[in-house]
Amino acid sequence: MRQESAAEEPAVKPPQNDAPGGILRETLEHERRNFAVLSGFQIITRLGWIFKTETIIMPAVLDLLAGSAWLRGCLPLLNRFGQSVPPLLMARRVNVAPRKKTGLFLCMMGMAAAILLLASMWLAPSVAAAAGEGRYAPVWAPAAFLVLYGLFFVCAGLHQLIFQTLQGKLIHATRRGRLLTVSNLIGAAAAVTAAWWLLPGWLGNGNPRVELIFGFAGVCFVVAAASSLLLTEPADNYDQPSEGLKRKFTDSLSTIRENANFRRLCFAATLSGASIVLFPHYQALGRERLGLEFGDLVLWVIVQNIGTAVFSLLAGPLADWRGNRIVVRLSLLLIVLLPVAAILLAHLGEVGRTWYFLVFVFLGLTPVTLRLLSNYTLEIARPADHPRYLSTLNLCQVGPALLAPGVGAAIDATTLETVFLGVAAINGLGWLLTLRLDEPRTTIASERLD
Repeated sequence: MRQESAAEEPAVKPPQNDAPGGILRETLEHERRNFAVLSGFQIITRLGWIFKTETIIMPAVLDLLAGSAWLRGCLPLLNRFGQSVPPLLMARRVNVAPRKKTGLFLCMMGMAAAILLLASMWLAPSVAAAAGEGRYAPVWAPAAFLVLYGLFFVCAGLHQLIFQTLQGKLIHATRRGRLLTVSNLIGAAAAVTAAWWLLPGWLGNGNPRVELIFGFAGVCFVVAAASSLLLTEPADNYDQPSEGLKRKFTDSLSTIRENANFRRLCFAATLSGASIVLFPHYQALGRERLGLEFGDLVLWVIVQNIGTAVFSLLAGPLADWRGNRIVVRLSLLLIVLLPVAAILLAHLGEVGRTWYFLVFVFLGLTPVTLRLLSNYTLEIARPADHPRYLSTLNLCQVGPALLAPGVGAAIDATTLETVFLGVAAINGLGWLLTLRLDEPRTTIASERLD
């Protein structure tokens, strides 16, 4: 498939064999080692991530500090902003860095520091006393929580950009689905085992031990950071001129404007990304409509991670075999149906109480879908353009998240059901756009390096 922007001279001087989906010949001899290191990195990260799940643990902990739908709505905003705007601002720096693994190490350490500071909040006597007595914490506590949460996702967004760039540099397109499957399958098994072993004692006793939950996550992120230094990464020699803030956004708009296929992908990602505004409210829907309790979070955390593993097991091989396009279509269709299914279960009484955990099984599809969107982007862009394309894709997903506090306020003013159905309709428009995406595998198959 011909790239529509290929007529213009690229801003980055590409290395030899700089073809969409390919990797440099000099990295082939280290691909097996790097595959193992990147898999281990993701597995350890996943082990820590289960103890700070955005859809379950984080909003539930914030509810302990100050229960309000609009405050819960701030979480998707901070989440998506951190994963979109900082990567755009830092895309050039990531691209021209000779070795990306140093940046990956620093970002993971930043994530560890933020989550460990969150853990230390629960050592403050005023917060600990409020949690133990079932009342809201002092006003500084939710404010500090949101600040640290935002800082965490600034580091997390940069980590994802660097990781995806490293994946595009070190792992061939037809093996990235395998990396997704292996890391998510083993990572989910490790995470579920740890959650099953530790979380019942930390969550189910009526006085959640938040300091232990977040402390464990922070230690895992430190170990993941150290593992990233084991990558064998040849130095890059890219040359990209420095540019101002306005130029960064202008370049992203140009990337969207010049490549019609990428433009369709970005619009689909933006509309489908509206699903993120509902993430903190699924646990609230179950607790408010079905009377489910804080202890039920343990099961929800476990099944969500099992869902991620199962969907990875299915999506990874299918993506390698048939391409990422068809898997993106299928996953976004399920995301459209999820809010509707959650509402139905929330109004089925005892049946809903029994089966509501299935909502979180399908929420496990979300991280897989984000990775599939990134992998599709890696296929349609030259390696030298990967940071710019990835950061542009992430930026397009921040738009719906900006409305998340307003969505929370709308829930306070109307009902959970009204907002859930409205978001499902927006997701449906995004899915329709995926029906017009191109399939780049024909081009990549002729360029594969065996």
